Amino acid sequence: MSTEFALIASSSLLLTLFGLVMILSASSANAVDQGKGPFSIVLLQALVAAVGVPLMFLMSRFPVRFWKRMAWPLLILSVGAQLLVYTPLGVENDGNTNWLNVGGQLLQPSEFIKLSLAIWAGFILWRKQALLTRWQHVFIPLLPVAFLAIGSVYGGGDLGTSMVLFLLLLGAMFFSGVRMRVFLLPLLIIAAAVLLFALTNERRRMLIFSMFSSQSDTSCYLTTCYQQVHAVWGMANGGIFGLGLGNSREKYGWLPAASNDYIFAIVGEELGLIGCALVLALFVLFAVAVFRMIRRTDDLFVRVTSGGIVVWILSQALINVGVVLRIFPVLGVPLPFMSQGGTSLLSVLLACGVLLSFARTLPAPAQSLPAGRSGSLGK
Repeated sequence: MSTEFALIASSSLLLTLFGLVMILSASSANAVDQGKGPFSIVLLQALVAAVGVPLMFLMSRFPVRFWKRMAWPLLILSVGAQLLVYTPLGVENDGNTNWLNVGGQLLQPSEFIKLSLAIWAGFILWRKQALLTRWQHVFIPLLPVAFLAIGSVYGGGDLGTSMVLFLLLLGAMFFSGVRMRVFLLPLLIIAAAVLLFALTNERRRMLIFSMFSSQSDTSCYLTTCYQQVHAVWGMANGGIFGLGLGNSREKYGWLPAASNDYIFAIVGEELGLIGCALVLALFVLFAVAVFRMIRRTDDLFVRVTSGGIVVWILSQALINVGVVLRIFPVLGVPLPFMSQGGTSLLSVLLACGVLLSFARTLPAPAQSLPAGRSGSLGK
């Protein structure tokens, strides 16, 4: 087992366990208030973790050639599932239509597009590695197919997930080694699409403008910045050491989505700056392990796919923390591993399974010979 394998597995497991503890703390009071048991919400998340963690280690045994063969089927299946949100199975929430109601449970198929797009982009760029100096081979079929997949999410109104998918695509292109000027066209398209969607949608426009409003602005507080103001207040209440695990005040009906998109605010309030630093340190540990693997591998498919996955998870974490700190407008992006949401947790655990399967292919580090034994191998 390589060092990279151990770091990826341990950091992902610790973040998942940390998330379960915080979900229990953030959701138990509201669950009781709704007439449910205090463990009702966290048990669903724990059930997903109990399925996802074994799947992660099972997937780590698959060879790299298996992921290359599954690149197209996985993308087609995930996009096909996403298109079901436009049928009667689709569920709308806060202006976004990106959920499926299956047997009374809500599923978000766009979470699986993230993993399938990373694998597919790695496969396409790996197949074209000898032609990546020519922009036509970088863009075709990468951009049309990727934009079609992202458009299936974008059409449902989910700007946050669409932005993460765009960043994932740019990350895959970067780690493939294409020339920097090739990024100009995708960047222009992405910037134009984000601005068009954000500024032509009244709700999104209000959320963006609310970032520049004072926290004492009554109209903003009661409409577009209520969540972020209470998130910042919760973080401020926590200070350095926090109020203590389970002692959050904001979770008692003040902060909506306390166990979902704003779980980091509950971490800051209950565990303080130390708890937040620990969460961020685990994400840094995860990133360092993946970057070490990217540096050591000789397989372009492994490098590009790993790069896309790590950009997805890190960018999503940074966006979530930025929203909590009121640096970014509300985008509805969960904190990987930690936010309540079975589909989100399962998708990142499956992505870690792919990373672990790549980590098994790394060459063994060279062993230095004892002094005086340098010529023994030649005898």
